[in-house]
Amino acid sequence: METSALQYLTQPSGDYTSDATAADKSLGKDDFLKLLIAKLSNQDPMNPMDDSEFVAQLAQFSSLEQLSNMNDNLEQDIQWNYLLSQTISNTMSTSLIGREVRADSSTLYLETAGDSDIALHLGQTASEVTVTIQDENGNTVRTIKTDALDAGDHVVHWDGADESGAQVPAGTYTISVSAVDAEGEEFSPEQYVEGKVTGVAYRDGMAMLVINGQEIPLSSVREVKEG
Repeated sequence: METSALQYLTQPSGDYTSDATAADKSLGKDDFLKLLIAKLSNQDPMNPMDDSEFVAQLAQFSSLEQLSNMNDNLEQDIQWNYLLSQTISNTMSTSLIGREVRADSSTLYLETAGDSDIALHLGQTASEVTVTIQDENGNTVRTIKTDALDAGDHVVHWDGADESGAQVPAGTYTISVSAVDAEGEEFSPEQYVEGKVTGVAYRDGMAMLVINGQEIPLSSVREVKEG
């Protein structure tokens, strides 16, 4: 009588728990080949596997082998592309040292007893612009409102003081900007930082440009100026 090796080998034993992971139950190409050999070894000599069934089993194994190889090649390509991207990124970032750049940023670094300019771009005329400044804990330290501003680039000056006029400590602050147009509709201006790249830092494999004392991802750079 033919022994069902496939059923026997794939049937979970009493040591398995009901919450076995999908990875434990998945079959790779080596598992498939072992099962096929086990089935051939345990088949009934008086009733051997039909040739057509055996060919079908081999075809399945061949397909599994090809899919596995394709997956391995894809993973190698992804790793190679990642390394190539990192090399290009590192080379580009160091070449920007000493150059003036403009980059998207919603943060700024304030030095001790210093002030800072907040750069923004308006896509349309605004009847009012509100700049909210928060510390690293998310607390609002200052709110600055401006008069009407035309479309284009603008700078809002912050003297580095909080609402009471006291100088805030040095550190990184988060800036959020909102604007209202002539019809009273609110819109969000673009925020950016502009300055000279004084260095490059690497965080988790990512190149960070040091601009005005703060780290900006290379991917945030939108403009590199001459000189």
